[in-house]
Amino acid sequence: MPPLATAGPGAAAHPCLRTHGKEVAWLHLLDWIVLLLLVAMYGVLSLVQPFHRFVAEDMMATLRYPMKDNTVPGWAVPVIAIVVPMIFIIGVYVKRRNVYDLHHAILGLLFSVLITAVLTVVVKDAVGRPRPDFFWRCFPDEVPNYNNITGDVICHGDPRVIKEGYKSFPSGHASGCFAGLGFLSWYLAGKIKAFDRRGHVAKLCIVLLPLLLASMVAVSRVSDYWHHWQDVFAGGLLGLVVASFCFLQFFPLPYSEHGFWPHAYLEHIRRPAGESQVLSATNSNMHHQSLSLHLSGTCELRTSSQALGSMEEGSRDQ
Repeated sequence: MPPLATAGPGAAAHPCLRTHGKEVAWLHLLDWIVLLLLVAMYGVLSLVQPFHRFVAEDMMATLRYPMKDNTVPGWAVPVIAIVVPMIFIIGVYVKRRNVYDLHHAILGLLFSVLITAVLTVVVKDAVGRPRPDFFWRCFPDEVPNYNNITGDVICHGDPRVIKEGYKSFPSGHASGCFAGLGFLSWYLAGKIKAFDRRGHVAKLCIVLLPLLLASMVAVSRVSDYWHHWQDVFAGGLLGLVVASFCFLQFFPLPYSEHGFWPHAYLEHIRRPAGESQVLSATNSNMHHQSLSLHLSGTCELRTSSQALGSMEEGSRDQ
């Protein structure tokens, strides 16, 4: 536990789920509502028909890759991006019993994945880039058909397959996995103190393992001919950037002095000391004010005594 965790006697050293769980969750009720809105937004945007980009006959030369099954199926992306990081987060809670860390890590992870998912589907629908296997989606019978005036394709395949064919950029597999596993890399870097300047390369390897897994998923999208390499690169970059912002919203930088715990827990253990300082300062001010009043009263008494003495001496001289 970092040095800051040795707070004053009023601080709760181990705020566990049973004692502080409801309090922490209630403070972030609005955040959980926003998460539900992001889920609903993603569901609605997934139903939107993407933009059908112009595809001429000569462009089909680069879109005739064979249709293949997914090496990493769609249902596996939430497992890799959410469930795998949660296993590590829960493991840290079981060992450390810190509900602030548990809550904020899960909240940050879900925000990272859902924000990335919404941004990805928005860009997919807006760009409408054809997939590398678009020819076989558009013309499953190998009989191409083009508009005589515009030269654009006239697809006659399965509408659902054609709809997916216009969603190449960016890669959802890449963005989702980098959003979840990128957040996990940040999280592990803080927990194992990878940047403690002691030169332990093994810690760095542990931090890079989630990114390696995300990269393998991303590469599979190119080898499966579901995406161009630009789609995968853009998706991975998007997921990693969002993951970084979401992590730093809840946690300090991993190389900082107190990079082990989230910001909220650090504020939680600082609060009693701050209140003690305020109380001490208040008492000190009251003491100074009473001392000033006492000194001023003494001076006034002395002044009055001197005045009375002078009056008595004057009356004697007369």
